Amino acid sequence: MDDKTILNRITELVDEEHRLRAAAQEHEAGTDDAARERLRALEESLDQCWDLLRRRRAARQAHGDPDAQGERPLPEVERYLQ
Repeated sequence: MDDKTILNRITELVDEEHRLRAAAQEHEAGTDDAARERLRALEESLDQCWDLLRRRRAARQAHGDPDAQGERPLPEVERYLQ
């Protein structure tokens, strides 16, 4: 996956997140369980995409191979402290 593909995926995920949040605000009752679960999954996917993009950029800056970077497992990304 190249940087452009990752950025496109990030855009798709953010757009979906905004649609879900806007729908929840329209109904004023908040989100249902399925929507909350989907929002959580979107946030996790976004974390993975941003992590991969940062590592690809770092590899390129260090004259490494950005294509050698792969998506890390979700538990590893979610435990990362910034």
